[in-house]
Amino acid sequence: MPDILIVMFDAGGNVPLTLRIGRELRRRGNRVRVLDHEAQRMAVEEAGLEFRAYRNSPPWSPHEDHGTWDLATTLLAVMTNPGIGQDLLDAVREDPTDLVIIDCMLFNALDAAARAGLHHVALFPAFFGCADGMFRHGPFGIVARLKGLGPRRLWRQADLALVCSDRELDPAGGRPHDGHLVWTGAVHDATRPAVGSTPPRVLASLSTGGFPRQHRVLQNILDAAEGMDVELVVTTGPALDPASLRAPANATVHRYIPHSELMPTCSAVVGHGGHGTTFRALAHGLPMLILPMSALTDQPTIGKTVAAARAGKVLRKTATPRQIRDALDELLQVDTYRTAAATLGARIRATDGASAAVDELLALIDR
Repeated sequence: MPDILIVMFDAGGNVPLTLRIGRELRRRGNRVRVLDHEAQRMAVEEAGLEFRAYRNSPPWSPHEDHGTWDLATTLLAVMTNPGIGQDLLDAVREDPTDLVIIDCMLFNALDAAARAGLHHVALFPAFFGCADGMFRHGPFGIVARLKGLGPRRLWRQADLALVCSDRELDPAGGRPHDGHLVWTGAVHDATRPAVGSTPPRVLASLSTGGFPRQHRVLQNILDAAEGMDVELVVTTGPALDPASLRAPANATVHRYIPHSELMPTCSAVVGHGGHGTTFRALAHGLPMLILPMSALTDQPTIGKTVAAARAGKVLRKTATPRQIRDALDELLQVDTYRTAAATLGARIRATDGASAAVDELLALIDR
């Protein structure tokens, strides 16, 4: 029975994606351990996986209302501080493993694994084109290189770079690549297209992390829905208190409802452009209104990609309720968006990204 260690951190949508891969590995008879911050223990153990907490990582709590500077500096510390790399080496020394799967943004762990000669995989839970583009060339990549942790070098030193996304939509998908870089397709839980409801149900969900202006954007979405012939369901995640938002009569606000329960009955989704929520919505064939919350992330690129595919629209996070209402009206009334989203959904559902990822991982162990 192969022994596999997953090294990760909570960046929002990467968590359910990575745990879904871990569950599939476990289902096929492999031992799976997860090294992460203590706050993730419950989620990991509920997924049926073994958990070990970091001992030397800087503190990290994404579910707070971070300012841009605080978010960037704290996240950079998690990615580059040598503590996580040391925790990885300690875990492997105490309990050897056949393969280490490392989140592509944990440059410290990737560096430690390469230096120790461990068989390891860099896991990309979103577009490779974003990680190798704006992220690598932006402040995170620049600081990492200054610390001797050049992202492209570290990704290349892994035995495999596994991209859990749709290659046709990935900005890097059309580039020539060798077998080191592999796309698995999106990891999702949709089995059929959404059937909708009457009146149309719209799900609005921004990041589970605390981005600046997030409260204001959610309130604008709620204000936009007032008087519309829709049922709006808002999920805030742990970063915001639902009671702090004013909901019109045709809207409800919840801290958490599984999106897998809501999306099959939805007609559209309002999101922030996070990879996980976006591809879950697209897998259900749902058109999207995307309001990116941070220019430091892949959210703007994902929004542009969805809009270019005619499966949705993009607005700035400063959009007024009137602008949001007009965009929602267009999404719900113009067949072009529903048709494009349905076409994408059929293609995404044709591939089980988690199963394809596990196929690649087990083949690597066999080699």
